[in-house]
Amino acid sequence: MGAAITVDALVMTYGSLRAVDGVSFDVRPGEFFGLLGPNGAGKTTTLETVEGLRKPDAGSVAIDGYDPWKRQPELQRRIGVQLQSSAFFERLTAREQLVTFASLYGVASGRADELLEQVGLTDKANSPVEKLSGGQAQRLSIACALVHDPEVLFLDEPTAALDPQARRNLWDFLEGLNDSGRTVVLTTHSMEEAEVLCDRVAIIDRGRLLKLDTPQALIRGLDVATRISVVPGLVRPHEARAWPGVADVVESDVALVIETRDPGPVLAALAERDALEGLAVTKGTLEDVFLSLTGREYRA
Repeated sequence: MGAAITVDALVMTYGSLRAVDGVSFDVRPGEFFGLLGPNGAGKTTTLETVEGLRKPDAGSVAIDGYDPWKRQPELQRRIGVQLQSSAFFERLTAREQLVTFASLYGVASGRADELLEQVGLTDKANSPVEKLSGGQAQRLSIACALVHDPEVLFLDEPTAALDPQARRNLWDFLEGLNDSGRTVVLTTHSMEEAEVLCDRVAIIDRGRLLKLDTPQALIRGLDVATRISVVPGLVRPHEARAWPGVADVVESDVALVIETRDPGPVLAALAERDALEGLAVTKGTLEDVFLSLTGREYRA
């Protein structure tokens, strides 16, 4: 099966700034694909070029063989776009928003009711958009992008500024979209979100593609110590530091965390002391991969 999206040696510049510098990747049909990067890394510019909102200075983009910049009706019906900031028609209800979007694609108004049910907004159908919560507005924005039943969906930070409950609910909804066979391309600052949702992720920084693989493969390839945590007070930190292979020990009011590259002896020592309460063992996360590639300095 060929690629749903092909990006080849993409270049975008703003004056002397090379915002996207020779980025290449493929997105497979039915894949949930993540674009990750710090602020100013070039991920949103890359996404907007793939969507056809910007013309590349060099390189090429193809979606199902079509050039998105050429505004071809055959392609426009195949893609849906949810932008970083939602913009709705003023003074319309949630249902009226969807009916309006549907009419632009020649889709029957009954589609609005189907989507309201799918995104869990049936009870908000007659509510003005300014009365919707952040999570509800995000779901409505995604529903607008789905009104014409696109095969490829682009999501630019869909859960930004949402509370944990709203974010988790939206994750469930997005997983369902992908399970239905759609290709989904996501940008996000949430490494947890990317780890949960994405089949593969591309990490971009300073306009260049640094790594592309499954989250699990990227984490396995990370050279970091295993973190073993237990309830504090079960073992004294100075005692744990003396165990073979222990690199560091940090105790807080929440947990005693032991870092080691040889977890077997540490787990055995904890078991001997009956100190396994609250045991958790982790070896890196996608956030650790991200920080190892892009650095830890703050970027506004």
